[in-house]
Amino acid sequence: MTTMRFPVLLDPYTRTGRFPPVERALTEPNGLLAIGGCLDPDWLLEAYRNGIFPWFSPGQPILWWSPDPRMVLFPDRLEVSRSLDKLVRRGV
Repeated sequence: MTTMRFPVLLDPYTRTGRFPPVERALTEPNGLLAIGGCLDPDWLLEAYRNGIFPWFSPGQPILWWSPDPRMVLFPDRLEVSRSLDKLVRRGV
């Protein structure tokens, strides 16, 4: 018998970013960790510091994700090709 796992429900009214450990993220769908909460700066900073990001649609609850593997970009180490740099500068 396998144990069913569910994402954690976050209370949007506590206004403190208390996320479960990313190890609790579901494998299917890959990385779903929590539902609910809010998008204020404290929540977002806490989430991003822990490798968690929100994804939602208007009128739907906020879904918090931490897929494995996940990609991390370090802006100071990012190397952009000359052709992409030209496109960005042209606003394409």
